[in-house]
Parts: sequence; structure tokens; C-alpha cells
Amino acid sequence: MTSLVAPVSAPEPPPVAAGYGGHRLDPGHYEPVRVPAEVARLSGVPDTLPSGSPGKVGVLELEFARNERGTELVGHYQKSPLQIMRPLYYDLARPDMPYTYLMSTGPGIVQGDRLRTDLVFGPGTSAHVTTAAYTKVLKMEHDYAVAQTNITVGDDAFVEFLPDPVIAFADARFYQRTAVTLSPSATLVLGETLVSGRLARDERHAYSVLATDLEVRRPDGTVVALDRVRLTPTDGVTGGLAVLDDHDVLSMLYVLTERVPAGEIADLLHDTLTPFTDLVLGVSALPGDAGAWVRILGDDTLSVGQALTRAWKALRPVLTGTEAPLIRKN
Repeated sequence: MTSLVAPVSAPEPPPVAAGYGGHRLDPGHYEPVRVPAEVARLSGVPDTLPSGSPGKVGVLELEFARNERGTELVGHYQKSPLQIMRPLYYDLARPDMPYTYLMSTGPGIVQGDRLRTDLVFGPGTSAHVTTAAYTKVLKMEHDYAVAQTNITVGDDAFVEFLPDPVIAFADARFYQRTAVTLSPSATLVLGETLVSGRLARDERHAYSVLATDLEVRRPDGTVVALDRVRLTPTDGVTGGLAVLDDHDVLSMLYVLTERVPAGEIADLLHDTLTPFTDLVLGVSALPGDAGAWVRILGDDTLSVGQALTRAWKALRPVLTGTEAPLIRKN
């Protein structure tokens, strides 16, 4: 749902001890420039560790570059709770392409957490990034949590960023921002799935607020795509047709590319997903022939996940000429 409410500046966090974490623990690095008003109104001082404390700020920085062997991880910094293991090369059709799993050392995202992930893909690289498990956003009584992901995709690069769903537990307060800088010749397939609670426990839309922003720009700052989601069930604004239509799972898949005309991508997504009759979906081409995207509504993560996987498998040969592998997860 697109929000017309102007965002407000993030509250000033407490100072951090000098020397600990370097510039990465400067509030200007891990706090978003702006926080949506729906989230910012809940700001406060947690009764546990405050924002900026050790363990409350997670930082992950990955840089990929292409060499004669293919794409390799050439830059890596991680600060708990964010981390990775080494990238894997198990795609027989693309032995040059690493598969990287983002992980967290904690049980989930809690109040006061500030998480920042920076992913840089150099010219000509190819990479697939996902998560090792669902992201759990836990109950919050004070303040809120933020997860920012900054993605830079260089010339002629091919990147898939397809994390597992985000589950908003009861009383969760969460803002997720994804900012992409995309070269005109690059391709990015990006997915995002939000789950309204622990559905197996009949926990549905009991979170306080769930807000996400996606911003895609060219290196010169030109806007390619913007998508805003603002869900505040206590205000009664999640049940209408224009928002979630009483569904429990919201998913988006963005295909940003100039390799294939936007209309063809949109038709492919529509034809691939139409057989999923238990889902509500809408497919659109992006302006300027920059690609296409689909928004999906469903009632369980299984059917939505199957639809997204089917769409990804249909896109891979069209975009790269090779079939998609089985993604290995426990």
C-alpha cells in the first residue's frame, strides 16, 4: 500500500563508546535517514539494551568482483548478529556463480535492533543471495527495529536477491528499507515476502506496524522504481481490497533488466503464475522499459513460496540461458 504520510527524521540514539566498532557504530551509519511516521511514533528507550549497544547493531558488508574464474567474494566485514559462511558454488550450469546465505546469530529481530547490510556487485559479476531461514520479528514493547539493505549492481552484472519471508510476530514494530543502485546494463531479480504472524498458531495481523520501502535508482540518481508498504492493523487498514484483502501473506517479485523487453517479462510472469488460482496477483511493466514486477497475496507461505519459485525458474533461462538449480536449504 502506498502511504501519503510524510516520513520523519529518526530519533537520536545514545552515544557509543569511542573506538568500539569504528565508523560502523556511528548512528549516522546504522540509523536510517528517515523513518516512516507510522513507525517513528513508537520510538522510545528499550527497557533492555538501548540501540547502539553491543549486539544491537548488526553490520554486514559484502563485495563481489569478477576474475578469470568467475565471481568471487573480495570484500567481507561482519558484525554480530549478521554474518555469512563462505559462498557456495553448486550450480553445475553456472560454476562461476556463488550462492551466498545471509544468517543471524540471534533468535530474531528484537526492539532497538538496527541492522545494515551492504551488498556490492562489480561489473560483469553473477551472484545469488538468499537467507538461511525465515526472519522473525519478535514482540516489542519499547521503540522499534530497523533493517536496511543497500545493493549496488554494476555494469552487465546479474544478481538474484531472494531472501526468505519476514514473519511479524504479535506487537512487532518493524521498518525494512531496501535501496538499490542499478546500472542500466545490469539485471536484478529481487523478492520480498511479508507474513502477518505465526499462522500455525492462528496469530494474524497482531503486529503493531510493518513498513517497508524499496527504492531503485540509477547511478546518477534517476528513479527507476519506488514501492511503499505501510501496515498498521490496529488502525484497521489491512483488510481492504486495496491493501491485503484479508490475506495473510504479501509477496513482491521485481525483475529489473534491459536484457528482455518489459512487456515480455510481464507476460511471462502472468502466464507462469495464473495457474495458482488460490492466489491474488497483479503484474505490471515498469516505466521506461526497466523491467516488470508482480505483487502476490495468499493465505499461507507454502503456496506463495511455490509461486515465487515457479516464477524464478521461468525467468532464469530467459535472462541467462541456463536453468535454475535447486536452492539448498535445511
